[in-house]
Amino acid sequence: MNRRNVCVLAVMLAVSPSLVLAAERGLAKATVAGKAVTIDYGRPELKGRDMLAQAEVGKPWRLGADDETTLKTEANLKFGTLSVPKGDYVLSATKVAEGQWQLNFAKSGADKAVLGSVPLALQKVEASVEMFTIDLSGKGTDGEVSMRWGTTGLKATFTGQ
Repeated sequence: MNRRNVCVLAVMLAVSPSLVLAAERGLAKATVAGKAVTIDYGRPELKGRDMLAQAEVGKPWRLGADDETTLKTEANLKFGTLSVPKGDYVLSATKVAEGQWQLNFAKSGADKAVLGSVPLALQKVEASVEMFTIDLSGKGTDGEVSMRWGTTGLKATFTGQ
């Protein structure tokens, strides 16, 4: 590598360290009620840490790394009693007590108005998952969102219209 290329690389790293440090992005997709539902999220790695155990009770967690975790749905969704109209949302999770989590929905955009929250079912994952993973599945009008990291799994079911 010549001196000029080294200088260019050094400037790029100094100006934008996030190019090197940014977490990989993930995209979970499903079809529910014949319509697209997608979640875009950052995929941090554990690197020997137990990040979910470090979560503070009552403090929302961004669900991933770097940029917000977003839900885009072309279907109206229903998580238990919470109605989520078609549109764009920001997702987070809150540890409400030891072993209890909830999924939070806020409108995307400038106002970030909170729509509501739903409980997440906690489950133990047999094989540890190094990189945070969100999956979406759909069958007819039924859907499920699941999150796995380390040996912890969290999930919620929903329906679409």
